[in-house]
Amino acid sequence: MSTAQNNAFDRGIDPVLKMILSTDKARTVLDYRADESLQQRIEELADKCNEGELSLSERAEYEGYVRANNCVAIIQAKARLVLASPDD
Repeated sequence: MSTAQNNAFDRGIDPVLKMILSTDKARTVLDYRADESLQQRIEELADKCNEGELSLSERAEYEGYVRANNCVAIIQAKARLVLASPDD
């Protein structure tokens, strides 16, 4: 993503996250981890992807998990900022 895209994304998402990410919720977001069965499924698909063995439906499923992981990572990064910023 370009700097302009990142800036636009931040400008669009930050006000919403400030409304919903209290300090307690930010800590909860940072503590989030996929449950064991989900993690195993993602690892299974990742292994198959690395070997070039994904079916079309598995590729779509794996891409969905990758997008979800990216979204969670962004929200966790924003949660870190909430916790690092002084109270308003």
